[in-house]
Amino acid sequence: MQQAQSQSSSSGPRHQGQSSSDGSKHGSTTSIREYLINAKTHLQTQLRRDDRQGRVNLVIGNESADLDSITCALVYGYTQSASRADDLLIPITNIPASDLALRPELTALLKYANASPSDLITLDDLGGIPLPLASTNVWLVDHNALQGTLGKHYSDAVCGVIDHHDDEGKVASDVHPRIIEKSGSCSSLVTNYCHDAWESMPSGRSSGNMAGASAQVAKLALGSILIDTYNLESGDKVKDHDRKAVDYLEAKIQASGDDYDRDTFFEKINSAKSDIDGLSLPDILRKDYKQWSEGVLTLGISSVVKPVDYLRDKAAKADSDFIKTLVDFAKARKLHLYAVMAAYTAESGSFARQLLLLSLEDGKPTAALHRFTRSSSDELQLQTADLQTFSGTERVPFCGFYDQKNITASRKQVGPMLRQAMGE
Repeated sequence: MQQAQSQSSSSGPRHQGQSSSDGSKHGSTTSIREYLINAKTHLQTQLRRDDRQGRVNLVIGNESADLDSITCALVYGYTQSASRADDLLIPITNIPASDLALRPELTALLKYANASPSDLITLDDLGGIPLPLASTNVWLVDHNALQGTLGKHYSDAVCGVIDHHDDEGKVASDVHPRIIEKSGSCSSLVTNYCHDAWESMPSGRSSGNMAGASAQVAKLALGSILIDTYNLESGDKVKDHDRKAVDYLEAKIQASGDDYDRDTFFEKINSAKSDIDGLSLPDILRKDYKQWSEGVLTLGISSVVKPVDYLRDKAAKADSDFIKTLVDFAKARKLHLYAVMAAYTAESGSFARQLLLLSLEDGKPTAALHRFTRSSSDELQLQTADLQTFSGTERVPFCGFYDQKNITASRKQVGPMLRQAMGE
């Protein structure tokens, strides 16, 4: 981390005043799609350079690549790039391109910016040879500890972070920005931080479904905030950061003359997010997936938008053993512990959560889940649910299925609890 510390403390963020080697004028970009085309071209140019000396600025969202993570990278990269005449930040969607099809809500939202998932810059675009640390700057959004392959290559290049998860202490204290605060959506923190850069952008021309690129970008950020806060109605999640951001973004949209209605906009994106009928069970499990390592143990968590019964029925229709499908998914990722978190609207119309826990091995993994259930049951209000739901022959050392009555606790809260139990 020393590299990021020294450069950010001596001269501020390393990208300021840096020009791109392809000579394009990024400050004149007027649409998200044009910005992404320029960014992808610049990245490809740098990857082809024999000397690998050109400056590359990456904005990286987290590994689950949910709507919030993707739009955070887009909004941060776009506003910071467009406010300067000769500087470019490249937003990285932290999944392979093949996984973009698993996110119908992303497709629905990008249409408001006259863009499509194929315009995004994914892990596939980064290539197999890492960029040199000496000429690479990395900003993290919607996470504050770079995981996986990118973490192995670029952790020491991190020079800024904006996140709303618990601080894992992996990013130096003097990087810029370093914003790790609670909010319903990380897009709210990004929007509020980027206010000055946003206001300094060129006004742009009409494009897509909205008059003005600024209104397009505003809808991207707004879509994520409304999804994460359930249309600003999740009282436990919504913070002042979210309200401030929504006011600013809606003003941008209304100033463009767009015929905007918050409820209608939210319902379209939310309906798309819930429409997973066309996905296989393994695809549903990897749609919103994250994993972590603690010591010798590795944990994976899939977040899904349907109840566990729905997942079981998916397996039955495919003539598959439900638990075996989960175990195969976990083994393919070399997990020791695996959790499925279901968050959905019940038939009664109320919001509900379920938690399914699996240990793949006896010993430490199983002991960790026993510790978790002992230490966290009260806080999460876990009520043992009916395991008879799961027919089949697959057996694992630990299989726990619970109704989670504390519906305010999402993966942001449950993940750290599981990781703490793994580390004890």
